[in-house]
Amino acid sequence: MIKIAVDGMGGDFAPRPIIEGTLKALETYKNIEIILYGDEEKMSPYLTNHPRLKVVHTPHFLSMGEKDPIKQYRSNKEMSMFKALKAVKDQEADAVVSAGPTQALVVGGHFIVRKMPQMKRVAIAPIIPSYDQKGRILLDSGANVDFKPEHLRDFAIYASIVANKVLKRENPTVALINIGTEDGKGRTSDVETFNLLKNDENIQFYGNLEPKEIFTTDADVLLSDGFTGNIVMKSMEGTAKGLGMVLKREIQSSFLSKIGALLMRKSLKKFKKSLDASEIGGALLMGLNGVVIKAHGSSDAFGFFNGIRQAKEMVEAKVIEQVKSVLEKKDVENKWKIYLKS
Repeated sequence: MIKIAVDGMGGDFAPRPIIEGTLKALETYKNIEIILYGDEEKMSPYLTNHPRLKVVHTPHFLSMGEKDPIKQYRSNKEMSMFKALKAVKDQEADAVVSAGPTQALVVGGHFIVRKMPQMKRVAIAPIIPSYDQKGRILLDSGANVDFKPEHLRDFAIYASIVANKVLKRENPTVALINIGTEDGKGRTSDVETFNLLKNDENIQFYGNLEPKEIFTTDADVLLSDGFTGNIVMKSMEGTAKGLGMVLKREIQSSFLSKIGALLMRKSLKKFKKSLDASEIGGALLMGLNGVVIKAHGSSDAFGFFNGIRQAKEMVEAKVIEQVKSVLEKKDVENKWKIYLKS
């Protein structure tokens, strides 16, 4: 049985969509148990008894506009998010899912779950929409601004394992987001990263990828530093929102347009669905010593359900164990090379 800790009070509209998504997951998957952390009084209107649901009461939770998560962690470890993370640290749960503030989850992950010994940094890795509706892994989307090339190489290995074992991509490829597709493009760090990825036997390297190809590329993993990745992610979100506004404006511009929209209602719903990240799942915090999923802050019940599904699949695939195994082997090989040169 897979045990998942859920932050019941995290999210713009919590607790209702969190609890509804949790109950849907329990009904859908018979091999999971959920520990729900939050204010029982606020959650009770939406709760129903379930043999695989345990509620742990805490009246404390983080606001979505939290500015100083480190201070909050040091002053009150009874926050629902922190208690859910501690369940993973104490091996009471196999994974945690939260729609709470992103930086608080990153901070909590660092202090409570801790990084893998083999990973030097943590990355936020959402699965973003794609033209073929399979989704692509984008990392880092904002956990860190600066990376060394070897950090990005480790993330590429991690994401490749997730793409293979969870997204079921055979021989997943990794693309490096850059200002051009030619070898040697970009900053010095980009060139160094390019060469590391190209020469690593654990990575199927696609090459450089221009941002204009993000939505249509065949590459399964899109790699960048946190500054670039965050701009890419927010640009995609803004563009999708803008396209929707333009489409709505044109539909409402004339009677014939409204008739046409009525006839295309099913196609328009599919169009909206294809650009909705909640159809795929949340963002994985890569590099931690456990499975931590960040659901979108504005998640509805279906979006949060998909975050739980994603956590379940990560645990079933034993992704953390596989990443540790590959990186431990690489660390031994590197130490042996250094020894031979000395």
